[in-house]
Parts: sequence; C-alpha cells; structure tokens
Amino acid sequence: MAQTAPLNRFSLGRGRRVGPYLAPPPAAPVRIAFVGQETYFRAAALTTPTPEITPLFVEFRSGGDPDQMMSAIEGFAPDVVIVFRPETIPAGRFVSLRMPTLGFLTEPLPRGDGKPHPDLAWRLRDTRLIDRSNFDRIVSFDPLFVEAADPLAPVWRSVPLPVDDRFFAPVKRSAVPPRVSFVGRSTVHRESYLMDVKHSFDILHVAHGVFGERLLQLLRDTDVAINLHNEPYPSFENRVSLHLAAANLVISEPLSPTHGLEAGIDFLEVRHPEDLRRAVHQIHQYPDLHRRVRIRGRRKAEAFRASRVYPRIVHDLLLDIEVFGTERLLA
Repeated sequence: MAQTAPLNRFSLGRGRRVGPYLAPPPAAPVRIAFVGQETYFRAAALTTPTPEITPLFVEFRSGGDPDQMMSAIEGFAPDVVIVFRPETIPAGRFVSLRMPTLGFLTEPLPRGDGKPHPDLAWRLRDTRLIDRSNFDRIVSFDPLFVEAADPLAPVWRSVPLPVDDRFFAPVKRSAVPPRVSFVGRSTVHRESYLMDVKHSFDILHVAHGVFGERLLQLLRDTDVAINLHNEPYPSFENRVSLHLAAANLVISEPLSPTHGLEAGIDFLEVRHPEDLRRAVHQIHQYPDLHRRVRIRGRRKAEAFRASRVYPRIVHDLLLDIEVFGTERLLA
C-alpha cells in the first residue's frame, strides 16, 4: 500500500496560504478537532497523539449546545476540524472558523433508482439538513450512495470510517467455549438472525450504550463477533473493521461495499439465519477452526488504522483546497 509522507514533513511553507487559510506550521503535528457523538464516533477518531497528529474529541450530537461545541473547538485552535454526521451542525455555525472543515457522512443512504427502504428515506431526510457552507469538503463512508448525496453535499471522496489505534490488538487463542458477541440495537431483521442462535448458544447481545473503556474491554473479551445489517439493505458497518482490529473473528452478512475485505478469507459470510447458527455451532466444536481467517482479518484491519488514514486525508485535503479553493462561507 502506498505511503503518504508524514504531515510533519508536509509543509506549504510557514505563513503560506491554503485557499483562505494559513498552512499548518511545518515540522509540527497537525492539530485535528474531531466533532461528533462519542457513543458512536470516538472509536473512529484518534485518541492518542502521534508525531503527525495532536487530536481532540469534541462531544456534539443533534440538539446539543452549539456554543459549547464552538468554544471547545476555538479553545483548542485546531488546524483542521473533522465532523462526523455534518448534518448535526446548525446552519452557519462554522462561519467564524478560520481553518479547513471536513464533514464525514456516516449514515447509509439510498442507492440508485427505485423506492428506497423507509429507513434509508428517513436518513436521507436528515442528510438534507447539511449546510454545505459549513464545510470545505465532504467525505462519505460509502461510494455507492454518492448519487443520492451529491445534490445535498457534493462528495469529495469516499473512505471507510477509521478505527482508533487503541483498539488494535494481537491475535490470541480462542477461549473454550468461544465468547461470541453482537453489538447493535435490536431490529426485526437482526432478530430474525439472532433468535435461534441466541437460544442455542450463549451469545452476548449489547444493544446500546457501550463505548470508551467498556467497549475496549468488550472487544478484548470477545473471540467471535457477529455483524448484521440494521435493516435488509446492503451496507458496510464500521463495527466490522473495529472487530477485525481487535483480532475478533467476524461473522457477517454480505458487505457492500467490501472496502477490500474478502469473504471466506478476512471474515466469514452468512446469508441466512441457518448459516449463522451453523457457523456458531461449528466454532463451538472447534474454537480455533478459523484462526487463519482471524489472522488475515487482523492484518487487513491495518488499512483502517486511524493514525495512518487521517494523515492521508488531511494531506490531500490541504492540497486540494490549495489547488481548487473552497466555496465555504467565512466571516
């Protein structure tokens, strides 16, 4: 995989302008303020400073206090602001920020023609709340819904949600019996897969509210992680890359897009509730049967490592603004 030069070696020159902004100081870590709901997105940001990035996570969700959010950002004086779910930022709130802002679309949206699933139609209505003038560029986690997103917020590029470095762990031997978990709220679709397997085996189902240290411990205590779509439409859940980083064996419905993951090599794919029950039964009989898949999935997770992904995104963002400018409104 091609490597981008570290940000502390990427310099446009002290005092040089990147569009309407000053370039970050050369030979210094780039300061990134990550903004979003901690429950869902702290694990997709970066927690620990690196030679390239000094991070800060600012808690903000729909209906939150925008003044408090702005105060935290301005007090940190970042070089770049990255917002998960940009539709939550009230119109015009970023007009005073004199640094590049990047919105990260994290929710699935309709694809192609035809009547969308009601859940996707509801998410599309939320996406219409984005104030395009708040952001220099928009990134989506899924390249396949760009046609739906572009009229609302033109997508600059598509990148899967990264995984905070602290969640990466080495592959270890499975417990006997293996510890199997599913993280996600209950829906009719998910329960159609889980009902039988939960009656047959000891499956830990965490419906909501797990993040931070509790999430970290849960991943450490998990051998096998189940991933099921929220509703019966294709998507790529970031819990897949999170579990792979934690060296869990992942059993999932088909992923779309795959973001480079290969079924049967990096994770186990199931297409029917009986497939899931059979896979869990087999793993209970032979806990390390799919150890090679677990090892390969952990290796592939390196492509999602936050300390590798964010320097590339910011590097390209600054160059893109320098060359093509921005239509963002500034005070």
